[in-house]
Amino acid sequence: MTPKISDFSMARIFGANQNHANTTRVVETYGYMSPEYAMGGAFSMKSDIYAYGVLILEIVSGMKISSPQLRSNFSSLISYAWRLWEEGKATELVDSSVVASCPLHEALRCIHIGLLCVQDHSSDRTLMSSVLSMIENESGLLPTPKQPAYFTTSNCEGEEARENIENSLNAISITTLEGR
Repeated sequence: MTPKISDFSMARIFGANQNHANTTRVVETYGYMSPEYAMGGAFSMKSDIYAYGVLILEIVSGMKISSPQLRSNFSSLISYAWRLWEEGKATELVDSSVVASCPLHEALRCIHIGLLCVQDHSSDRTLMSSVLSMIENESGLLPTPKQPAYFTTSNCEGEEARENIENSLNAISITTLEGR
């Protein structure tokens, strides 16, 4: 298998007794970053919860966070999942291979949990211990997710504009002075 995500967890940049911080160094893959980290460099224990929610939505849908089939109508998989959830059509998000391998109500529960993990504000995101409890306890009621924030990693010019950009060749020369 080929790994799909690099730098999935930010745990390695935390100090021993640290549970939040600010940074100017990006260590996550775009699309999996929590809004507070992507916009302001702030990360916390709940930053990885956001990435986990994205991963759940990717697994259930069979699509990547910035899947090309979503680009014409939606900024990301999160916005697509939310729209279907709001319209009561979340079953349309479930990939056929998932439908073949697990009950539909379990896939819908995973979408629900995924949406709870990708909440805009970290305070609205659930803890990982709660996520595990939600997964294990299939009969438990889940909180209602709020509309998540959408942000895109694409350039404002659009894909077509980037394809028409002419490349230029740059050159550099280095002069080294040496004594006699």
